[in-house]
Amino acid sequence: MYTLGIYLYIFFVKLAALFGHKKAKRMLAGHKEIYAKLRSGVREGVDYVWFHVSSLGEFEQARPLMEKIRADYPKYGIVLTFFSPSGYDSAKNYQHADIICYLPFDTRLHARRFVKMLSPKMAFFIKYEFWMNFLLALKKRNIPVYSVSSIFREKQVFFRSWGVFYRRALRCFDHLFVQNEQSKQLLATIGIKNVSVTGDTRFDRVAKIQDVARQLPLVEAFIEGGKPVFVAGSSWGADEDVYLPYFNTNGGWKLIIASHEVNEGRIKDITSRVKGVCVRYTQATMDEVRAADCLIVDCFGLLSSIYRYGNVAYVGGGFGVGIHNILEAAVYGMPVFFGPNNAKFQEAQQLKECGGGIEIQGAEAFAERMLQLSSNPQSLKMAGEASGNYVSTNSGATQKILSMLKL
Repeated sequence: MYTLGIYLYIFFVKLAALFGHKKAKRMLAGHKEIYAKLRSGVREGVDYVWFHVSSLGEFEQARPLMEKIRADYPKYGIVLTFFSPSGYDSAKNYQHADIICYLPFDTRLHARRFVKMLSPKMAFFIKYEFWMNFLLALKKRNIPVYSVSSIFREKQVFFRSWGVFYRRALRCFDHLFVQNEQSKQLLATIGIKNVSVTGDTRFDRVAKIQDVARQLPLVEAFIEGGKPVFVAGSSWGADEDVYLPYFNTNGGWKLIIASHEVNEGRIKDITSRVKGVCVRYTQATMDEVRAADCLIVDCFGLLSSIYRYGNVAYVGGGFGVGIHNILEAAVYGMPVFFGPNNAKFQEAQQLKECGGGIEIQGAEAFAERMLQLSSNPQSLKMAGEASGNYVSTNSGATQKILSMLKL
């Protein structure tokens, strides 16, 4: 039934591509190159470590491990595979991997062929990646495979009475490095005890991002004058409905907006809704940004460095599919706002508990909390310190994992 489901998925991807679905087209085009990349990229006599991620978020979790292995064990080659076109497109030129390609569709034939051609020394599947046929193919060839930064919940299929088949996937792992004690206890209820609580490697990733954050002269010119700075990262229209009313009526802040989607339509929409002087990052001069109230970041790749200039952050997605990466902002030691769709994000729950994260339900609640922070500098300072301390105390997962592996 599982493999039949995979074939049905392939059929619908091809059907979507036939009707012009861009993401499906990119996926199929990428799948045509997989085995050619392996044939040309795999070098005789090199032991490869294989990392598989779903998309960009999981890639960020894999990076600390990949980069540590690259630095400390340079004899190993690194292979990185993606499921999602958006993740692959963003990281296809990543310099710390020798081969980057899509993961073939999880049929038995593809799994056996891919694993045989690559013959990795070991494999890492990040967070929620549990591809049955690939795991079985690795196990059959006695290749160690590990689950990294995984997190489990009671409602997942593995813990259902009818989830016996899916539990086979978990039993293929030589070890599971999970994020929390609850995951370890849940796995124990189904007899899986080769588990260690090591935390989330994303904390190590954002700590490194902080260390290498870029200086951005244009942003530095924008914040001249001493006004506090509010950074809205990965912002969607629904997020702007929440925070823009406050800033349109309170002129004591500088506002930086980095939209989750960067296109002319989005930029024009944001500009039309902001009262005050609004400029675009790629088009503004130094003099123009100094005179502006709002800076719109109309390009990719700067957000993680821009957060360093903020006093308060807002991370979007919480009024839609789910919040984006709040740790990128929290690492800089400032309070982080986000919307209500955050229940599945452990870091959001823990950041709220320690006082560094602020969940809001709408524009009125946002305005109320912003007024509290604006009128009470000590409260703002304490919330920021809580965020920074939360990230620093949860770092170290990468080293814990590597200390348990035979490299």
